[in-house]
Amino acid sequence: MDEKDWLILKTIYEEKNITKAAEKLFISQPALTYRLNHLEEEVGVKILWRNKKGIKFTSEGEYLVKYADEMLYKLQKTKDHLLNMNENLEGIIRIGVSSNFARYLLPDILKNFLEQYHNVQFSVFTGWSHKILKHLEQDNIHIGIVRGDNPWHHNSILLNTETICVISSKPIDLMQLPSLPRITFNTDPKLQQIIDNWWHQQFSQPPTITMEIDNIETCKKLVAKGLGYAIVPSLGLSTIPDLEKIELNDNKGQLLQRNTWLLYKETEVEFPIVKEFINSLINYSQIHSNK
Repeated sequence: MDEKDWLILKTIYEEKNITKAAEKLFISQPALTYRLNHLEEEVGVKILWRNKKGIKFTSEGEYLVKYADEMLYKLQKTKDHLLNMNENLEGIIRIGVSSNFARYLLPDILKNFLEQYHNVQFSVFTGWSHKILKHLEQDNIHIGIVRGDNPWHHNSILLNTETICVISSKPIDLMQLPSLPRITFNTDPKLQQIIDNWWHQQFSQPPTITMEIDNIETCKKLVAKGLGYAIVPSLGLSTIPDLEKIELNDNKGQLLQRNTWLLYKETEVEFPIVKEFINSLINYSQIHSNK
């Protein structure tokens, strides 16, 4: 077995479908099937069963997938270590970033860093914060940038604090929110919980939700057209400058806020270029917070 075989096993296990796995691996389905049959002959066991409903891994196949994951992880760490082991500031940095932070702030951060360090490569994963945490725990990435307060027992640095706001196209009275059309968007559970808790503290009746949108950008554009109000974090509101904004307070009169954290394990700063990028993020945060 080699790296290609490990990747084949991992991809088939994730996709649970030979055709989809072949597409993801950019090879033909017959070529993938041939390689899988050859692998079964090599190890002398049946790896998976195929039927009309799909595929199911045998217990031996499950064991091989676990082995493949471990070997791919070790190979990645070895490559990273070799690229980063000298004192020159070069190599690869693997980062996981919350989607909204990636949308509004990450492009400038990466551009500025690469202008200083030309021999650096970035591998970037974006998504929900809980998925970033999972990648961190599994050592798939060097650092993570997550929004909201999450359980993490290693290094953490506060990068940004943003407020939670009601946005609308025209001035509105907060006390009339339950009767006004509200536009919601698909977001991570922690932010949704902050918004829901605030609502239950303020009102005894549910909101009048007229639109449920899959992303915050579409939500903001609909609000700008006067189709309803929304409750959103302040990050990225500058992209639509004409919106009315009301920062929310909790029952104690404190601003309703959400933090963005830089998370990493201490072992990651052993790589000079990773340490330098962490320092640049801290510097960026300090400059940004003082504006």
